Amino acid sequence: MGHLVQLHIEHLPEGVYLATSNDVQGLVAQGRTIAETIEIACDVAKKLIEAQTGGTFTSLPTVAESFDYPLIVAT
Repeated sequence: MGHLVQLHIEHLPEGVYLATSNDVQGLVAQGRTIAETIEIACDVAKKLIEAQTGGTFTSLPTVAESFDYPLIVAT
């Protein structure tokens, strides 16, 4: 079962992407691409949640069988 963590991703003037989250205190991840940034953020979130809660994810909502996902298509 997965848990839903909202990420805020912004493109920095330096050409990299920065991810933060209000759901996981201390989550900051940076990558060259959005996909790389999300992958790093996932690893960081998992480690922070385990450290902060002892591995208990009770405060985060679980991912349902179906959910909406924003797809960004560059034109």
